[in-house]
Amino acid sequence: MRKSLLAVAILAVAACSEAPKPDANPSVTSAAVENTQAATDSNTAAGQDNPLLQPSLLQYQAPDFGKIKDSHFAPAFEQGMRKHLQEIQTIASNPEPASFNNTVVAMEQAGALLTRVSSVFYNLVGSDSNEARRALQSQLAPKLAAHSDSIYLNADLFARVEALYKQRVAQELDAESARLLEEYYDKFVKAGAKLSAEQKVTLRALNEEHSKLATQFSQNLLKLSKDIAVIVDDERELDGLSESQVKAAAEAANSAGHAGKYLISITNTTRQPILASLNNRALRQRIWEASAYRGTSGELDNRPLVKRLVQIRAEKADLLGYGNWAEYRLTGTMAEKPENVLNMLSSMVPAVVKNTQAEQADIQAMIEREGGDFAVQPWDWAYYAEKVRQEKYDLNESEVREYFEFNRVLKDGLFYTMNRLYGITFKPRPDLPVYHPDVQAFELFDHDGESLAIFYADYFAREGKRGGAWMNSFVGQSHLLEQKPVVVNVMNIPKGPEGEPTLVSFDHVTTMFHELGHGLHGMLSQVHYPSLAGTAVSRDFVEFPSTFEEDWASHPEVLANYAYHYKTGEAIPEALLAKVLKAKNFNMGFDTLEYMSAALLDMEWHSLPADAEPQEVEQFEAKALAKHGVDLAAVPPRYKSTYFAHSIGGGYSASYYAYMWSEILAADAFAYLRDRGGLTRENGALYRKNILEVGNSRAPMESYVKFRGKEPTTDALLIRRGLQPVAGGQ
Repeated sequence: MRKSLLAVAILAVAACSEAPKPDANPSVTSAAVENTQAATDSNTAAGQDNPLLQPSLLQYQAPDFGKIKDSHFAPAFEQGMRKHLQEIQTIASNPEPASFNNTVVAMEQAGALLTRVSSVFYNLVGSDSNEARRALQSQLAPKLAAHSDSIYLNADLFARVEALYKQRVAQELDAESARLLEEYYDKFVKAGAKLSAEQKVTLRALNEEHSKLATQFSQNLLKLSKDIAVIVDDERELDGLSESQVKAAAEAANSAGHAGKYLISITNTTRQPILASLNNRALRQRIWEASAYRGTSGELDNRPLVKRLVQIRAEKADLLGYGNWAEYRLTGTMAEKPENVLNMLSSMVPAVVKNTQAEQADIQAMIEREGGDFAVQPWDWAYYAEKVRQEKYDLNESEVREYFEFNRVLKDGLFYTMNRLYGITFKPRPDLPVYHPDVQAFELFDHDGESLAIFYADYFAREGKRGGAWMNSFVGQSHLLEQKPVVVNVMNIPKGPEGEPTLVSFDHVTTMFHELGHGLHGMLSQVHYPSLAGTAVSRDFVEFPSTFEEDWASHPEVLANYAYHYKTGEAIPEALLAKVLKAKNFNMGFDTLEYMSAALLDMEWHSLPADAEPQEVEQFEAKALAKHGVDLAAVPPRYKSTYFAHSIGGGYSASYYAYMWSEILAADAFAYLRDRGGLTRENGALYRKNILEVGNSRAPMESYVKFRGKEPTTDALLIRRGLQPVAGGQ
């Protein structure tokens, strides 16, 4: 079965800052439905008019968005699911003895129609949702889980895979084929293939319930993003915002039916960037509380979903022979087991807390110097941290933004860097249809002129798009299927007011580099089998190629190519650039602690055994943070449970640690290339050959060692984050 098929439901619920990637557990996330004769047949009038039923005639089978309608999805899903099950049944009932080609390769080739429709649909559900798509998503969720079970719990099919696995040494497979066979065997076992008939019935019920609740959780978050927006009546409350920001808030309010008022949207994390600018403390508190307490009341209260989803996962892990969901999830990853994750995070807590407390002391001192008689609260941190930063570095964020105009960042920053490293170029393809006017299409070419991929850039925030940033594939790379990749990057950058340029924060700049790192991991893949191509690697490796690209955003040569004033065209002054680079690690204690708190919360939820007594969400969060010594009141977790899409939504459950784990690799890799000469084609070729091109065709650490010559250490990570270990390990 194709990689994109195994990732179907993940496209709807996971995020990278965060990019959705194929899940190691297909029984929960794969798409398909049970075989039914009620499925619409392809010879009907509806089938003849449905562009999803045949491969797109556009280059590399890029979706023909100009022809696709919402009414096409349901019948295409039905036909795709039915056809896929027929293909699987043919493989399972083949009278010939199992061979690698008639079983494993046949599964890789199965499900073309289902892969096509699901990749388009779930991309649109995340980036351009509407009521019709959300309704269909809810209807599909239990069917998707049921069909995945129909495949991975098929005893005859597993018998063939198991027989091949036991004979794998005698088959003399090449290295990539041997890895694919091992991956399939592990997926079947983790999906429950070895369970008894009675246990399989229980597992199917758990999977069906989980799919329904995870979809409901994700859809609640999408609705909440609109419902919890803060409406401001008086412009004077917006003191501190730029004229452009005020104008954008007015336009947003008018579009939402609040003419004459101002609308402030809530982003996906607990922290809200706008708090750094607002002088009105009461409004800052309103905004922060709208963010921090979302999903805790009314019809969109996610707390019951949190408790039940976590419980289902624990019950499933127990059924499959694991102590908890974290143990289950981490088998086959680089971390291997929860203890290694907790040891990694715990080892950093003393240094991170010490740095954060020092930052808090500076902020408290600033509050008192300005006449404040209150202790710093979460809604104060960003505001006074910005003042401390200006005092320490004489750096004004609004001034910095003026040198980061979106189009210049994209073309002279991202695309320039990737050309210097890998010799690739992005050429606009305005002839290709897109799913929203804000989306741009590009064709990717190699240094020798070979066309490699199609790339869509969807960077601006809008209603109907879930929060965060991510990469998805419309078409995955595979030599077996003779497919070249079609990839999209999605972000939520606030668009400039009508007729004005979009100026982006440096944080958004680095996120653009991050997501294109995911994109290149998919587009530069050179793997034979689709299930091993591109980003189909473990969670704690998939964020490595994306995080690695971030540091190029602040590389002096790169900055000098894209940081120009949007009005005057003048390059960013050397003095201001020096301040930007010097201040890069400012507030890093806060940044690291809020991330680690969320990662530890994720691990604690998913370390619960199946017989654990249910706890109230807020009580559980407080105990988990206190247990690890990260319960600083002014620094809440980056995500609380009720809006923790990565963890509770399912995509990164028991895996949110992966960003830090991957950052260890990224920091070590960047430092290695920096010492080898930095931004050069030679360095890019080394990294491309050993990391970007190989996907999951070999073990991730093996790929890293082939690139680097040895395993990574945490030294470069601490330097990257401006943190120093506490003496004596205390």
